[in-house]
Amino acid sequence: MALPVQFKGSRIAQTVLRWLGWSYRFDGLPTRQGVVVVYPHTSNWDFVIGILLKWAMGIEAHFWAKDTLFRVPLLGPWMRWLGGIPVYRQSSNGLVGDTIERIASSRERDEVLWLAVAPEGTRSLTPGWRTGFYQVALGAKVPVGVARFDWKSKCLDLTHFFEPTGDMERDFAHMAHLLDGVQAARPAQAGPVRALIKTPRTE
Repeated sequence: MALPVQFKGSRIAQTVLRWLGWSYRFDGLPTRQGVVVVYPHTSNWDFVIGILLKWAMGIEAHFWAKDTLFRVPLLGPWMRWLGGIPVYRQSSNGLVGDTIERIASSRERDEVLWLAVAPEGTRSLTPGWRTGFYQVALGAKVPVGVARFDWKSKCLDLTHFFEPTGDMERDFAHMAHLLDGVQAARPAQAGPVRALIKTPRTE
């Protein structure tokens, strides 16, 4: 059954993906605002294929990027056009707070705003996921979509969504189950699906 928020994808992007051997599963989005976790992320090619998939599905998805990139002539406008959201590290609200406010503003204006995040935070092997996306979803009261970015089958599956419960261990176990068996472009670089919890520093 198709979900309520539907999009019209680019036929050109769909053709290019078919030529590259890629496909996708997508039936729409459950709400006009939300967060998508894309896993795994181990190669620069993930971004290229990911943008093509975004265009092919027609999703108005956004992503976090360093604010310095948006100050570069030509690159900055291009990043915004792709859907980039600048990350201002000096913001008093912090990245999570700023994003929650942005989603709330989009909800008031009835605009579509879905944030796509690669929670590993890097293409290198990590011991787990950063939890900013989860804090955003909880704070903004929006669903989380789990995108299986499988290089073995060359298929992106974005058909699973859930409401975060606040029980991080339980929710991460659910995501780990949904992502079981997915293969990265560089399998040895794919980190485990578990939360990286920062521990307070002690003197």
